[in-house]
Amino acid sequence: MSLSRRLVLAAPLGLSAPRLARAATPLRFVPQADLAVLDPVWTAAYVTRNHAMMVFDTLYGMDAEYRIRPQMLEGDTVEADGLTWRLRLRDGLRFHDGAPVLARDCVASIRRWGARDGLGQSLLAATASLEAADDRTIVFRLKEKFPLLRYALGKPGSPVCVVMPERLAQTDPFQQVREMVGSGPFRFLAAEQLAGARVAYARNDAYQPRAEAPSFTAGGKRASIERVEWQVLPDPATAASALRAGEVDWWEAPTFDQLPLLARDRQIRVAVMERTGFIGCMRLNHRQPPFNDPAVRRAILPALRQSDFMQASAGDAPESWHDGVGFFCPGTPMASDAGMAALNAPRDLEAAKRVLVEAGYKGQRIVVLAPTDLPTLKALADVAADLLSRIGFNVDYQALDWGSTLSRINRPDPVKQGGWSIFCTFWSGLDQLDPAVNASIRANGQGRGWPESAALESMRDQWMRSGEEAEQKRLAAEMQRQAFVDLPYLPLGQLMARTAYRGSRMSDPQPGFSTFWGIALK
Repeated sequence: MSLSRRLVLAAPLGLSAPRLARAATPLRFVPQADLAVLDPVWTAAYVTRNHAMMVFDTLYGMDAEYRIRPQMLEGDTVEADGLTWRLRLRDGLRFHDGAPVLARDCVASIRRWGARDGLGQSLLAATASLEAADDRTIVFRLKEKFPLLRYALGKPGSPVCVVMPERLAQTDPFQQVREMVGSGPFRFLAAEQLAGARVAYARNDAYQPRAEAPSFTAGGKRASIERVEWQVLPDPATAASALRAGEVDWWEAPTFDQLPLLARDRQIRVAVMERTGFIGCMRLNHRQPPFNDPAVRRAILPALRQSDFMQASAGDAPESWHDGVGFFCPGTPMASDAGMAALNAPRDLEAAKRVLVEAGYKGQRIVVLAPTDLPTLKALADVAADLLSRIGFNVDYQALDWGSTLSRINRPDPVKQGGWSIFCTFWSGLDQLDPAVNASIRANGQGRGWPESAALESMRDQWMRSGEEAEQKRLAAEMQRQAFVDLPYLPLGQLMARTAYRGSRMSDPQPGFSTFWGIALK
């Protein structure tokens, strides 16, 4: 979810497999954060999504041009005027424990994912029945046309619709799956995980990649690296020193203050991988006072300055951030200036104070969560806490690690019982391309503290049924105007993060988020 500072033998593993993996030359990778949660349905955290894309596979993938392609599927057919979809699995797919991947595994996985994902919820709501017609055929019978079906099952944004064995996919979607049995190009070495220090993966030698060239999350995911080690180094100076010394090969998300030093090293390449950047968001708990009142939420707007949040995260480096950001990713078709006066007009702290008083705020304590192990997120939380205090809120700033933050925001408890009021995070611009994938603008009241707005939900439904881009743009602009009224969250700007890796040691990673196929060690 957030930016730090943003598969395996065909038989069950024997005792020799870990020893073989340890003997392999590893790719040493510093992830954006510790892998505190393994289940990519239970959390939308990007570190978990990246882990899941190594271990699991998906029915469809997205290529580098944002087109959806079959992945685990050999193809699909659409019948009955768009109301019946038949998805056919490729032959020979197997899970890491040697069991074949069957259509019933996919059906259970889709249902579990669809209970948590906004677009998945819409897909299941439009579905009359979802069943396995045979071992390789998944059948959707729809109540109404759903042209975004492939997009829903193949989007790379969190939560991703990964396929796991039926026995695991039958886990309550609000409970964590802790056993990692996938069918993807790498397998998770659970016995080697050290919380806060190391995560390890071994190549799945039984994986059958597609014939096409790899392209983002689509195509042939050919893993040439036998072993990947994630080394958790939360201190930026330590991570930078390790990369320069050759102790690690790839640092996923360097802090901006370390970039000049890294760029001067001829062995290191610094690049922007995610062209849509990352969008800062301030999430408010709509289920608990005082932010269950939209008037109180709107009191923040007159004083909020996106540049303050972006400068705190990235400094003044040219092209590292942009302000003037609304509810859809800048530079993409659904972005517009509708309602943007709420953020672009002159800032007025005194006006914000007056709005807060007029809203009837009673001085309730608000808990601002600040992840100390992710500097860019902590920077957002620091600016938020200061701004809210100056407006007149009774702020309780609570510093904790990112894993604890994820656990905390899934709790429904009031503040007095360990609940929360505000946290800040970054979402990939890929996750804010349009109303279908922007989970933050979803307003159906699902989740712990998420918003409710019949107007936003109605416009979203209309957008998803529309097949005309001009009409979709009009509806997206209306949604943005309404979002400034309901404030499901507050957009904080766009960050253009870099990654850094030893070009003398590894080939260039693919554009997009961190994936480990298509990379070779030198």
